[in-house]
Amino acid sequence: MANTSGRMLRLLSLLQTHRHWPGTDLAARLGVSERTLRRDIDRLRELGYPVDAARGVDGGYQLRSGTAMPPLLLDDDEAVAIAVGLQAAADGAVVGAEEASVQALAKIVQVMPPRLRRRVDALARYTVRPFTSTGPRTDPATLTTLAQSCRDTERLHFTYDAPDPASRPEPGAEGKRQVEPHRLVSVRHRWYLLAWDLDRHDWRTFRVDRMRDPATTDVPFRPREVPGGDPAAFVRDRFTSQSTAWEIVVIVQTSLEHARRVVAATGGVVEPVDDGSCRLVLRVDEFDWPVLILTALAADFEVVKPPEFRAYLGETAARLARGVSRTDGRSG
Repeated sequence: MANTSGRMLRLLSLLQTHRHWPGTDLAARLGVSERTLRRDIDRLRELGYPVDAARGVDGGYQLRSGTAMPPLLLDDDEAVAIAVGLQAAADGAVVGAEEASVQALAKIVQVMPPRLRRRVDALARYTVRPFTSTGPRTDPATLTTLAQSCRDTERLHFTYDAPDPASRPEPGAEGKRQVEPHRLVSVRHRWYLLAWDLDRHDWRTFRVDRMRDPATTDVPFRPREVPGGDPAAFVRDRFTSQSTAWEIVVIVQTSLEHARRVVAATGGVVEPVDDGSCRLVLRVDEFDWPVLILTALAADFEVVKPPEFRAYLGETAARLARGVSRTDGRSG
């Protein structure tokens, strides 16, 4: 169904030029047989789009002049997911795809019904990606509900599941919550909602994958000023201050500027040692994220503590070396 929907969108895009398309040319553009093309044309007509056909040597198809762009032939969540992915690529998350993504995004948004355009607009305006991540790991409908609530400045209620004791960000984090949502922020491969908690009378960050049944209350609120004015920095600082299982300290042989640029918005702290090195402090519950940061720094380093992280790095390095050795053996 996804391939069919994509082909139908391309067919409509070609017909929108209002030129006459010979059937053979149109089928070749779409990579289908003329029989499949005729079925697709019939489907468009069933959906209410007047496609004129001419028979004979010069036979072909043309969308009748004055026809409006059609609605998107995807369900709501599919359409929003595509638009979010294109937005990320347009922002530079996919190297070399920026221009094509902008063009594709413009086409997709143009054919969206107004309700979907509002959802995509909310996600674009009320989400913060301080660095490139693997994307949201939650239901797109949940993200759009939260983003729309931020945009419309309407109170939100949801059930918040308690995290594991080792990674609990704060006491009493579970249960029914009622908040004034401010921004969605992507940090360390996860989405967080930054909001004013009405019961605790303070700012809180909520992991979106732990939120259940979020719904707006239709009760408006006046937006508050986030301390410091930067939602991404506020969430980052919460990561720095919260209780975690491990404190990792590493001396990295690189400039302070380079280290801070790589570590920005991850919750790490970078301190100068001398002109050619700096101290990196990371408070984490797992070791996988620090490995990614050290790899991105692309510099020599020394682990000060803990010894468990030093051992984890040794095991990781040995596993990677074995993989390289097997690859070299096959290529030889």
